[in-house]
Amino acid sequence: MSKLLDALNNTVSTSSVNCAWTTEDPLYVEYHNNAWGRPVLDSQELFAKLCLDGQQAGLSWLTILKKQRTYEQAYANFNPQTISRFTQDDVDSLMLNTGIVRNKLKIQSVIKNAKGFLEIEKEMPFSQFIWQFTQFQIVQNKWQDRKQVPTTSQQSDAMSKALKSAGFSFVGSTICYAFMQAVGMVNDHLVSCPCHAAITHPSQHVKMQLSCLAAKAKAN
Repeated sequence: MSKLLDALNNTVSTSSVNCAWTTEDPLYVEYHNNAWGRPVLDSQELFAKLCLDGQQAGLSWLTILKKQRTYEQAYANFNPQTISRFTQDDVDSLMLNTGIVRNKLKIQSVIKNAKGFLEIEKEMPFSQFIWQFTQFQIVQNKWQDRKQVPTTSQQSDAMSKALKSAGFSFVGSTICYAFMQAVGMVNDHLVSCPCHAAITHPSQHVKMQLSCLAAKAKAN
């Protein structure tokens, strides 16, 4: 695996991206090379990413990415327990925060999602809940052209429906699919992108974590 990562570091461009999207923005290039599509299995990290993807609705991801640090400060590093206790005063304060998207429905959605997260965690880890939609596997796609990359799937449809039933909002199928791409549930890097190979061959640690989640689900 180390040889693969060394090869990746030597071949991935640090100045531009020509993959599922194109960009020369340094922040976006770094996000593509080091975060997008890399498997995330920590429940709170998954919660944070899902909320941030919801904030993207109607906007570009780059807009949210540039505000991510401010979002983390505004929402207690996306600690669901803390967010679930936010009051109307907190909402009013967030509406004055120029570092986030000041949309009342989107602000309230993060609070709703925190409460939904806590309800799910009463039954199972949030990571188990999320990864069940791909049967605890990384869906390995082999797209040759960005026009082939979908915006929804049967799995994102199912995830959206389940999240809404749990009280989440801003979790339509398109948002869920973007989330799945970002947290490595689906490998939607183009095969021509050096990052594709790294996700095709995940680390033993990732494999073990997914196997543990699958075993817990089977035991339940």
